[in-house]
Amino acid sequence: MDTNRRPSKRERTLAALVEHGLDLFERQGYDQTTVAQIARAAGVTEMTFFRYFPAKEHLLLDDPYDPQLTAAVAAQPRDLPPFLRAARGIRAAWRALPEPETPSIRRRVRIAAGTPSLRGAMWRNTGNTERAIVEQLVADGASPDEARVAAASVLAALVAGLFLWAEQERTTLADAIERALDVIEVGA
Repeated sequence: MDTNRRPSKRERTLAALVEHGLDLFERQGYDQTTVAQIARAAGVTEMTFFRYFPAKEHLLLDDPYDPQLTAAVAAQPRDLPPFLRAARGIRAAWRALPEPETPSIRRRVRIAAGTPSLRGAMWRNTGNTERAIVEQLVADGASPDEARVAAASVLAALVAGLFLWAEQERTTLADAIERALDVIEVGA
């Protein structure tokens, strides 16, 4: 693999949109920042912004991990109770994922954690993951109610771990999520 490859124009534009968006959100607040301001700062048009992101919130909240989380839950032994399957699956998924590009991701999570409208959007995004986990648990024999409570509990701990990590510079994301899952798995 060529490690000296120059980023493509698309990759450079995406990086510029994210970097300028984060800078503006931190400087003037998420709600006060417009797509037009981000596009202008990145040297592109608003139309170009929307080719990369369907809405402003997606600059912060796009989550590539949903399929891995659901697959990791599915890989857990079916004889475990739904809560433990979900918790251990999420834990296994996070252990298997590489530590993200910390500064950019940490900035994104910090901004989301400090912006009420984004916290709501983050929970909506989590709802998609929750539905996928519930479907997997139910397909494997759990009752819908038990599956829903298990998935919601584990994902709430995951989000809490993300928010803690964003606030604490000296911890890794994996450690923060491990600690959050430890809290809810005690006595399970």
